[in-house]
Amino acid sequence: MKLPGATVQALPTAAVPAPATADRAHLFTAGSVAHYRRVLADGIDRVAERVAATDRPFTGVTPQDLAPRIAGIDLDRPLGDTGAALDELQDVYLRDAVYFHHPRYLAHLNCPVVIPALLGEAVLSAVNSSMDTWDQSAGGTLIERRLIDWTVDRVGLGPAADGVFTSGGTQSNLQAMLLAREEAVAADGGAAARPEALSRLRVLTSAAGHFSVQKAAKLLGLAADAVVAVGTDADRRMRTDELAREIDRCRREGLRVMAVVATAGTTDFGTIDPLPQIADICAAAGVWLHVDAAYGCGLLVSPTRRHLLDGIERADSVTVDYHKSFFQPVSSSALLVRDRRVLRHATWHADYLNPARAVEQRIPNQVDKSIQTTRRFDALKLWLTLRIMGPDAVGALFDEVIDRAAAAWQLLTEDPRFEVVTRSQLSTVVFRYLPSGPGRALVDEANLYAREALAASGAALVAGTTVDGAHHLKFTLLNPETTVDDIAHVLDLIAEHAGWYVRTRTAGELSCPIR
Repeated sequence: MKLPGATVQALPTAAVPAPATADRAHLFTAGSVAHYRRVLADGIDRVAERVAATDRPFTGVTPQDLAPRIAGIDLDRPLGDTGAALDELQDVYLRDAVYFHHPRYLAHLNCPVVIPALLGEAVLSAVNSSMDTWDQSAGGTLIERRLIDWTVDRVGLGPAADGVFTSGGTQSNLQAMLLAREEAVAADGGAAARPEALSRLRVLTSAAGHFSVQKAAKLLGLAADAVVAVGTDADRRMRTDELAREIDRCRREGLRVMAVVATAGTTDFGTIDPLPQIADICAAAGVWLHVDAAYGCGLLVSPTRRHLLDGIERADSVTVDYHKSFFQPVSSSALLVRDRRVLRHATWHADYLNPARAVEQRIPNQVDKSIQTTRRFDALKLWLTLRIMGPDAVGALFDEVIDRAAAAWQLLTEDPRFEVVTRSQLSTVVFRYLPSGPGRALVDEANLYAREALAASGAALVAGTTVDGAHHLKFTLLNPETTVDDIAHVLDLIAEHAGWYVRTRTAGELSCPIR
């Protein structure tokens, strides 16, 4: 309808799309799906060929060898061709990458990954959902929430539980300590008493626990001595009698224990703290219990060993890392809490993102629970794994590596060349080569040398750690393809390298120790 006195203006003609340019051709759009298929197929073929041809987990390349090749690449001069870029990538990355899928990679908590999760990775990176708000993720939000509900049900945290996906165990532990800190400060008088309250807060954790607890305390502004290491028994599990004494000591000295951190799968020893007894102590003292199950969470789907996590259902918060014992690609982790209300401590409303009215409208914004804003849809990898394989199949794979670690422990206890520290409840084995005679004084140097020489050869990779001040070696078994023969072969290689070092040093042929 024409309003009185109004003039009618011609509407502009529809804009004609600009012709495609070489730059625009690289955007993933409806017009470039054929190019997308070709490029990804080429990349997948290169990776598949490399994995199929890999005969050792590592090439032994050094930083001094590789750094000049990468530094010499002019990033301002593109190659302009996918094939050429993949050829270059082969030279600077694929050839020298550390391949966790190889059965003689025995070092850190890195797992080979299942193919359904790789499918999820391809889908989530192409669609590129951001998990902070509903209007950026829609179904992704509900899938993540469903997986959190599934996990808290496996843990047994109860109907009020909730959680959120994170980048890894370090972030999960940080957020758990943040929530515990805020609950403790609120109980001690809130904002007005915060400075004084922070100085009195203490966190009790196992001496064998993860370093991220100390890091979280530093990031959260706690006192330098806020984290108290509780001693462990001969099996490297937290001593509950010492835990009870430390809680009592803190109370007598006017300190508040804001959290006890128990570990379900220590990084070095694969041991699980006595969760039922620790839960009893925390309940009696009114202390927040956090269980770091980043490693041991695979037991949640184990057909035979779920009982090893008994007591975890009494935790106030739990860390799980699917990218360890669920065979997921990095990153895939979550923080779970018994009472969803505590997640409010990570909430901040922004009018342009998640205004407060969205809560009243029952709009599910995941940023309300997370300390991240933009966040990948990592939950999709686990979703497809469960929908294609099912949890029992994942648990059976984890059971296999635990069985393999038990076999490795048996080999070591029967081999006079080595001594083993303790039997793991999961899949790590800590041990060391033990020279005889006058070479005994060189035990630390010999083990350091053996690990470095083994890595330089690329034939296998093992980890190292310090136990009671002495250097040890460590197998971390997360590959079901690793056989007992693989383990025996690596032990022979270690003994060969360490033995050569001891013989050479005792003969005076090597002037300085390994560094």
